[in-house]
Formats: sequence, C-alpha cells, structure tokens
Amino acid sequence: MPKSLYATMKALPGCREKVRDLLVGLAADVRAEPGCERFVVHTLATDPDFFHVEETYRDEDAFKAHMGTDHGRVFNQAIETLVEDGGSKVVFLDTVI
Repeated sequence: MPKSLYATMKALPGCREKVRDLLVGLAADVRAEPGCERFVVHTLATDPDFFHVEETYRDEDAFKAHMGTDHGRVFNQAIETLVEDGGSKVVFLDTVI
C-alpha cells in the first residue's frame, strides 16, 4: 500500500528563496529514489513564504528508505534556521478511494 503525506513549512522573513532553492534540490534527489511516486512542492497563493510538499512512496519500506537518505538529513539540518519552529510539520494520509 502506498505511503502518502504532506509536509508544510513557513520560511522566516528573508529566507524564502533559500528554502525554495533547498526544496528544488531536495525534489531532484527524492524523485530519483526508486520508491518515490510523487514529490510536488507548492506555495500558497496568498503566502509565498508557506511551502506545502506532497509526497507518496511505493510502500512503507520505500518510505523508510527515504527517511534514511543523506539528502533528507542534509535538507532537514539546512532548514533549521530558515523556517518557523526549525523544521517541517508532517501529516500522514490514509487513502479513502
């Protein structure tokens, strides 16, 4: 069964472009993971400092592999001083239909 989630983060003042650039680099790395089925980054139309990332992995094992990647660790460390609360907020989803 696929593993889906979304993550949100809000860039601190003056940090939007840096967060955006980090997300662009992360997207390339995550999309290259064999178990990644979807990785899409959005901003809110009403707040370009707010980022919304949609992710889907083939299954729980693919998600666990994703969580163990160096590029994920590096990204999470890099955003600690660039986003509110020092990191993203993650919400796991269950498919209804």
